[in-house]
Amino acid sequence: MTLGVETANAYVGRAVLDVRELFEVRGLDLARFGNLMMAEKSVNLPCEDPVTNAVNAAKPLVDSLCEEDRDSIEAVIVGTESGLDFGKPLSTYVHHYLGLGRRCRSFEVKHACYGGTAALRTALGLLAQSPRPGARALVVAADAGGSVTAMPYWEPSHGAGAVALLVGDRPDVLELDPGAAGLYSYEVMDTCRPSADLAAGDSDLSLLAYLECLDRSFADYRATVPGADIVDTFDHLVFHSPFGGMVKGAHRQLLRKAKRMAPAGIEADFGARVAGSLGYTARIGNTYAAGLFMALCSLVEHGDFTEPRRIGLFSYGSGCASEFYSGVVGPEAPARLADFKIGERLDNRHRLTMGDYDRLGRHGAHAGGAADSEVDVGPYQDVYEQALAGRGLLVLDRVVNYHRRYRWS
Repeated sequence: MTLGVETANAYVGRAVLDVRELFEVRGLDLARFGNLMMAEKSVNLPCEDPVTNAVNAAKPLVDSLCEEDRDSIEAVIVGTESGLDFGKPLSTYVHHYLGLGRRCRSFEVKHACYGGTAALRTALGLLAQSPRPGARALVVAADAGGSVTAMPYWEPSHGAGAVALLVGDRPDVLELDPGAAGLYSYEVMDTCRPSADLAAGDSDLSLLAYLECLDRSFADYRATVPGADIVDTFDHLVFHSPFGGMVKGAHRQLLRKAKRMAPAGIEADFGARVAGSLGYTARIGNTYAAGLFMALCSLVEHGDFTEPRRIGLFSYGSGCASEFYSGVVGPEAPARLADFKIGERLDNRHRLTMGDYDRLGRHGAHAGGAADSEVDVGPYQDVYEQALAGRGLLVLDRVVNYHRRYRWS
C-alpha cells in the first residue's frame, strides 16, 4: 500500500520578535549572531500552549475536508516534548476541539524533537494494518517551549509553532519510501525538559550528539538501501532544524566525511539542496517536535517541484533517538500547501518590542500540574488585541480541577 502525507499545514504563531534586537538587549556576542542564520522568532502569548498550537495548525486542514474524509480519520497522534499531564494526552483536547468523530484512536507520543517522526511512523504502521479502505490519521507535531536555564544562546532560537500532517493513501505531499530508514539511538543527557515549563541541558553536548547521529543513521540507511549516495540519491535534504547554522554545519561535516567534497562544492550543494528548507526556521526559530516538518513545508514552498523529487529526511531528538529516511515530494505538493498561505501568515504576525516580549515572559505560561488557574489577558491586552482577538484561534481560558478549558479568540 502507498502511504504518506496527503497535505500539511503549519501554525507559525501570531507574534514575532527581531532576533538581532534580542542579542543586543541581552548583551550577547554579536559575532555569534550570523551562525544562527535567523532573523526573527515566533513567540507564544501566555494564553497559548501546546494544545492551542496543535489545534491551530490542524483546524484549517480538517476544515478543508468533506464530511466523509473527516470520518476517515481513525487516529489522532500528537508528537511532543511538552506534555501537560502524566496521564491525559494532548491529543484528547485536540480531538475534542477539532470536532472529530469518536471512532478514532487518540494518544500522545513523546521523545523530544524525535516525537514528530515517531508519531508519523506510528500512524503509517496503524494505517497499514487498517481494514478500512481510505483510512487516514492526523499527526500533529506540537510544542510550547518554556523558560531556558543557563543557556543564554538558546533563547534567540526558542520559537513557537506546530505542524499538522494528514496521513493516508493519497500522498500528494510526501510518499514515504517503504523500508528505507537508517536508525541510531543511545542514552545521553544533552537537553531535557525536567518540568513542563523548563528547558535545561548542555547545548554543546547536544550538537555533538546530533552530528554523531546524522553520520551513523545515514550509514545505517546506506546499509539498508544498497547504492544510496548522499549527493546522487536525493534532490534535496531536510534536517531537524533548531537553527540554520546547526544544519549548515551538519551538512558540511556529512559531505566532508561521505564524499570528501571541497569547501566550495559543499557551499554550492548547501545552496542548491538544503537552503530552501531553512526559510521558515530563519523566521520562526526552533519548533522542536515540529522542526523537521516545518523545514519540509519551507522546502515545498521554496523548491522546484514541477517533477517528483526524492528527499532525504533526518530526524533527531535529544536523549537521544535519530532516523534518516526518505520519500518523494510530488508535483501537487506546492498547491496543497498553498491553500493554507503559510508564508502570508508569517508576514502578518504582530511585531513585538523587547518591552512587549519581556512583559509576556513575566506573565508566564500556564503549565501542566496546575489545579485551578484563571487566564487573564489583561496585563498584555494590547498585544492580545493585535495578535489574537477576533481571529478564531484557540486560546487557553482557564484550568478547573486540572481540566484545561479553551475558547476561540
